[in-house]
Amino acid sequence: MIVEVVGGADELPEVRVVDVDDLTALQLALGAVTDEEADQALRDAGLGRVQDADTGVLDLAALRAAAEPQAGSHDWAQRWDGMVGQAREAGRLVDDGAGLQVRVESAAGA
Repeated sequence: MIVEVVGGADELPEVRVVDVDDLTALQLALGAVTDEEADQALRDAGLGRVQDADTGVLDLAALRAAAEPQAGSHDWAQRWDGMVGQAREAGRLVDDGAGLQVRVESAAGA
C-alpha cells in the first residue's frame, strides 16, 4: 500500500491511498512537494505526519478507513491485521499503537 502526497508549485498537495491490496509493504511517497507541504497535507487529511526527511507516521485507524473501501480481496481485513502485527513485532508502532512509522520515498512520476 502506498500513501502518496503529490502536487506542484501551482496546486495544493493531494493525499492519495493507492495499491491498497498490496499489504506486503507500506510506503509514504512524496511527489513534487516539500516536507512541510507533505506534513500539512497528511495532517489535513487526518492520515498522519512527516516526522523527518526519512520517516513518516501514518494513523492506522484513518489509513484503514481510507483503504478498506477500495480493497478488492475478501481477506483484506485479515491481511491488514497481519501487517499491523508484523509492524508491532518490528517496533514500528508509535503513539501508543495508533501510528505506524514508515520510510519516506520519492513518488516517481507523480
